[in-house]
Amino acid sequence: MKKFLLFLLALTVILITTLWIRYGGGRPYPDISTTPLLSADALEEVLAYPEPIGNVAVSRSGRIFFTVHPEGRPQGNKLLEYVDGAAVPYPDGRSQTDLFDTVLGVVVDRQNRLWTIDHGNHGIRTARLLAFDLNSGKLIHDHRLAPAIAPAGSFLQDLQVSADGRTIVIADASFWRKRPAIIVYDIESASSRRVLEGHPSVSAENYLIRSQGRDMAFGGGIVTLRGGVDGIALGPEWLYFAALSGSGLYRVRLTDLRNASLPDSQLSSRVEQYSGKPLSDGLSVDLDGNVFVTDVEHNSIFIVGADREPKTLFQSGRIRWPDGLSFGPDGWMYVADSALSEVVLRSQAHIQSQQPYRIFRFKPGTEGVAGQ
Repeated sequence: MKKFLLFLLALTVILITTLWIRYGGGRPYPDISTTPLLSADALEEVLAYPEPIGNVAVSRSGRIFFTVHPEGRPQGNKLLEYVDGAAVPYPDGRSQTDLFDTVLGVVVDRQNRLWTIDHGNHGIRTARLLAFDLNSGKLIHDHRLAPAIAPAGSFLQDLQVSADGRTIVIADASFWRKRPAIIVYDIESASSRRVLEGHPSVSAENYLIRSQGRDMAFGGGIVTLRGGVDGIALGPEWLYFAALSGSGLYRVRLTDLRNASLPDSQLSSRVEQYSGKPLSDGLSVDLDGNVFVTDVEHNSIFIVGADREPKTLFQSGRIRWPDGLSFGPDGWMYVADSALSEVVLRSQAHIQSQQPYRIFRFKPGTEGVAGQ
């Protein structure tokens, strides 16, 4: 019996050490905040909801769509539209269970289609890409991604659509598999490719996120929340992208991403580090190429302009974890506050106690495309 207990103890130590090496640790990230360019008073509340917000997308006509964050383990509606002061299920309540599992990313393209990406509970189930025609409300595209594209341990959570409506780019943060990648999906052929898998530009670095006074570490530090490529922003020429737990903002040309004959080794050599950044979640880009970056540690939004120097655009303690970004009409930028420090691996009682969860908006003073 004694030998057996010693064996179990040794096995436990080995298991904990292995988990810590793969998932734990991390050092603090330096605060690169600057004096905010805008007053915190520029922030307006758009809506409040009793469950954690995932991402937000706003159409050219001002229609507001949002997902309920899968980490909040929602049991009811998962994709909603904000209509006349109320959140209503989209496209309707009856189809929520059939259409959505762990839907998170949402975007409106220039063809007035609403796209969603569902990661299938970290790839344990099937990841799914859907599109709805906002004029008719009908489902017009339904594609289930193959396991080779969305394997177990993947986390497909953000997507962007090219201006011509031909190509979708999806970020796989790969929290558990630790093989983050960018997925390129051709809409017409319904074909997809994983590119840049494991490349330094998409990979997490050894940083420990601290948000709202909470270290995002669990099990006594055995597991740390470290994510690969998370935010993506797609302009006419460039895809900008960044890892949640990464220090760099990168970019690569859309033409290179679309080139299926370009080997990954050559594509990797065409990736450019554009600037530094805070530990971030969502990204957006305006028509002048200014890149907007959320700072999940300091309740703020950064802007990276032509000088490639990240600057704090505004900061507000009202935002607990700035997540998805979306331009809307009339110069508004919308911010989904997922408050993930109050959600990830929290009890349902705690998550409920932290409601409401909110979407905000502000005017950055630049022109962007609604939904992007």
